[in-house]
Amino acid sequence: MRKKINKQGSLMPPPIPHEHAREFEAISEHLDQVPQVLDLVHHDLIRLLKNPSMGRPGLAADQVLRIFILKQMESLSYEKLAYHLHDSTTYRYFCRLSFADHFNAKSLQQNLKKLTAATLERINRVLLNHAQNNGLERGRKVRFDSTVVESNIHAPTDSSLLYDTIRVLARLMGRLPAGVSAGFTDHSRRAKRRHIAIANSKNNKERKPLYQDLFKVTHKTFSAAHRLVNKSSGSRDSKVEQLCAELQRYLELGRKVLSQAERRILHGESVPVEDKIVSIFEDHTDIIVKDRRKTHYGHKLNLATGASGLILDCVVEQGNPSDVSRAVSLVERQREIYNKIPRQVSLDGGYASKDNLQEIKDLGVKDVAFSKKRGLEIGEMVKSAWVYKKLKRFRAGIEAGISFLKRCFGLDRCTWRSLESFHSYVWGSVISANLLMLARHSLK
Repeated sequence: MRKKINKQGSLMPPPIPHEHAREFEAISEHLDQVPQVLDLVHHDLIRLLKNPSMGRPGLAADQVLRIFILKQMESLSYEKLAYHLHDSTTYRYFCRLSFADHFNAKSLQQNLKKLTAATLERINRVLLNHAQNNGLERGRKVRFDSTVVESNIHAPTDSSLLYDTIRVLARLMGRLPAGVSAGFTDHSRRAKRRHIAIANSKNNKERKPLYQDLFKVTHKTFSAAHRLVNKSSGSRDSKVEQLCAELQRYLELGRKVLSQAERRILHGESVPVEDKIVSIFEDHTDIIVKDRRKTHYGHKLNLATGASGLILDCVVEQGNPSDVSRAVSLVERQREIYNKIPRQVSLDGGYASKDNLQEIKDLGVKDVAFSKKRGLEIGEMVKSAWVYKKLKRFRAGIEAGISFLKRCFGLDRCTWRSLESFHSYVWGSVISANLLMLARHSLK
């Protein structure tokens, strides 16, 4: 059974007289002013329940949302989150937990993972509407930039990916009943030795025979896994069935990894980016090269912020689309948020093109400033050099906002697994940052 609101225990002490505690109190006040967000959270908590009115009472919607915000604000692991919720009266007061409420890391994770990215994005829209009603943000002047959030993976190499595949398949096969896994040979240690030797080799001449042996044990492991999956097919044991499904999944990913490694090492091919897998654990990960500099492994984000510093929009991209191809659609999305087009927009130079300028102007934007002109004249973009200078300085402020998200809200690296959880993690950071900025505006 799930409630929307859990009334705070009367014995809970008030917040301590500290700046951080006052911020949490201000956030709490803002959340109380937008009760409609609890409907969104409550829907996620009960959507998979057969009978939501039955069963033991779990965390209420307002508690789940507040714990989620706390986790992102403090960049806590689930273990540390459980500890601080036990230990800190300020955190318990904010999350509306009584002295009798105690939750372990697993329980907290199960509750927080129920919140979908779509729900969190809707919550952000509600917060932006709240900010507009309070005169904090009108959405009339908007700036755009892109960044990358990395997946929680190690730096990929052909040998490390093959070793990952072999050890994971071996571990799963080892969990099968003894009668099923009979005759299986674990090649993990051999694969690890080859991987280390490859990493320490000086040239291709040394690496090639090591890779050939690694390919050999990979094929042997794949054959064993395929045989055991076929042998276990039709099993009525749910555990065996689940293990076989995992084996099949990693087999498919492993074959792609082996294919790209053999193409590159044995045949000297240059494997296209779209064909590459950089992790068997987070196979949704994209390869992102920004401005021909460092290579990132994760997903590109396009962000929009307003004059207040609030994050107005966030788009998690698939692949590595160029900024120039996304400029118009990002401006159009502002109409969905504020039911009108911004009066002024300022964008990074990567979004600049003559066609984009014209299309954005056609949407109704008066002044469009790209941080790099890319052959455009100031008079084409804005009405004066003074306006261009002001908007160019305004756009630079989004760099600080991105840094703020990465330093304080964990948006440098997503620690959650799967693409769906990646989206939820990003939006969780966004709404947490916006709530903190709303709180600081009200405390001025």
